[in-house]
Amino acid sequence: MTGAAPAAAAPAPVTGQCTYPAENYPGRPWALQRVLLDELWEQSEGKGVRVAVIDTGVDIEHPQLRDAVDASRGANFLPAEADGEPLERGSAKGTDDQVGHGTKVAGIIAARRSDKTGFAGLAPEATIIPIKHNDAEGHGKVEEMVKAIDHARRAGAQVINISQDTGSPVDSTPQLKAAVDRALAADIVVVASAGNEGLGGESKNSYPAAYEGVLAVAASDRNGERAPFSQSGDFVDVAAPGVDMVSTVPGGGHCADNGTSFSAPYVAGVAALLRAKHPKWKQEEIVAQIESTAERTVADRDRLVGWGVVDPVRALTEDDRPTRSPAPGGGLAGAEPPDPAPLTLGEPPDERDARLGTYVTLAAAVTVAALTGTAIALRDARRRGRGVSSSGSSTT
Repeated sequence: MTGAAPAAAAPAPVTGQCTYPAENYPGRPWALQRVLLDELWEQSEGKGVRVAVIDTGVDIEHPQLRDAVDASRGANFLPAEADGEPLERGSAKGTDDQVGHGTKVAGIIAARRSDKTGFAGLAPEATIIPIKHNDAEGHGKVEEMVKAIDHARRAGAQVINISQDTGSPVDSTPQLKAAVDRALAADIVVVASAGNEGLGGESKNSYPAAYEGVLAVAASDRNGERAPFSQSGDFVDVAAPGVDMVSTVPGGGHCADNGTSFSAPYVAGVAALLRAKHPKWKQEEIVAQIESTAERTVADRDRLVGWGVVDPVRALTEDDRPTRSPAPGGGLAGAEPPDPAPLTLGEPPDERDARLGTYVTLAAAVTVAALTGTAIALRDARRRGRGVSSSGSSTT
């Protein structure tokens, strides 16, 4: 998890060190440019779906978040003190953010559209439940996360996003596992970031992302490949954009940031869209739909990007019936193999036919030219022969 301390200075540019507030991002961020938003939002805008953001709080003073946050359902589980010293906990409803992390996460999910920027959340009509459980120093531990997950369930969340700080990760405990299981049993889609410790090439589980049933999200870059920092492992389910991710910051404006923390809410936004469009689908069907429609080059699961890079439009349009599991023969009953994105290892048949046709045309042209040249040469030779025999001397 990354973030900068709030500043009272004039708005700063999106690029470079981010201070709060910041300037509005003028264009459409690349992570949204890759999506046909008009086609996506014709299917769903996430209206009525409640998404709990368990994070550092959400600043409701941001114009794009003011109408997106349900403060009445919010909560603050940051400890009152640490090492005997009191902590600045902020709003009891989690509606302030001294770090900026939770505000960015919430914006990627449900920021309202604005004529002042091309940025908006993937589910711009969804509702955010702000739940604070951590701060810049990582004082929120596993006990606070357990309380936050249980509160999200009781507050009526239909999707939970947990972009856990991998700088101070929580441990796997029976209490945390039980809280996640309670949320899943309550038909809540639980989305969690895979972690940012992938540079060393080591593979280790991150929690709660690695728990069975949680949709664990890695980060992809602009080329649709795993971002170098993104955690890999068999627990990774899908990937989503996580590089140069523009989003809302406290006080107004936008900044860019990197991390699986911002890939997870991208997927949570898609989950909110699906929940709004298919209110009768179970959480495992929502998860399987996202996995089955992801962009992939192989039919099997990959330890770097899971089932592939999430495709929001495909998830919302190739949905005539719920998918129970993307794994052939695995998961729940009714599983079917996924449709992998085509990987062209050689020349497609149509291109081969076009190429061969070109070769035939060129060969014919060369043959005609050669025959024509030969005919002209023979004609000239005959003329020279007639000139010599009639005059006894060369015609040249």
